[in-house]
Amino acid sequence: MPLIETVVTTTGSDGVVNCAAMGVRWGEEELAFWPFDATRTLRNLRLHGEAVVHLTDDVLLFVQAALGHPRPAMRPATAIAGAVIEEVNAWREVVVTQIDADPDHPNRSRVRARVVAAGTGTRPPLGLCRARHAAVEASILASRLKWLGAEHVQAELARLQELVDKTAGPLERAAMDYVRRHVAERT
Repeated sequence: MPLIETVVTTTGSDGVVNCAAMGVRWGEEELAFWPFDATRTLRNLRLHGEAVVHLTDDVLLFVQAALGHPRPAMRPATAIAGAVIEEVNAWREVVVTQIDADPDHPNRSRVRARVVAAGTGTRPPLGLCRARHAAVEASILASRLKWLGAEHVQAELARLQELVDKTAGPLERAAMDYVRRHVAERT
């Protein structure tokens, strides 16, 4: 199964929907992912045992889910008590079948989930764009700033900025600006 970058929505005990960027092993009937143990996502998965996993090429949504708290338009899921982001390419509603410690990834748990419903979003995919991929990679680096160190992250951001400068449209530029602001506020 390929590892696909997604946006996962889960619901907390207070009913608030959490959006998190997450790499997911994408299968037709089963998904697997590895949230960090101290995250709201894992708490919500343990509490309710369900989530909606979204495919999107909206890089700003992905970056905001990785580094902040986006509030995209959502609607109720069809088969679980969750929320589907409306402007995505596709989504899958899943029910957790297993959560356990992952010996290969300290401070992370391995989650396996069964697909119970799926659909296509309102946003048709735009195709590949190097700037989009650069902004996604930049957001992943920024989310690991305290482990990787400011010098390493800033050097990588400079390298990735070149791709954004060459190939980005307004959405990709906004996403990279969001990442840069996030890093600047923390260094």
